[in-house]
Amino acid sequence: MGNTLLTAIALMLILEGCVPLFAPALWREVFRHLTAMRDGQIRTIGLSVTLGGIALLILLSL
Repeated sequence: MGNTLLTAIALMLILEGCVPLFAPALWREVFRHLTAMRDGQIRTIGLSVTLGGIALLILLSL
């Protein structure tokens, strides 16, 4: 379990690092838009991403 969790975290860090590595201007623009959003909008995005991740995990476990 621990090895799988560390692998998942490593993959997440790799994916998260790709945007600022390859498109720093886009990354900066995304953060500029995020700071202009209301808390509710950001929470909706967070909820959507979380539910998408849960759905993907369920599909992978079938």
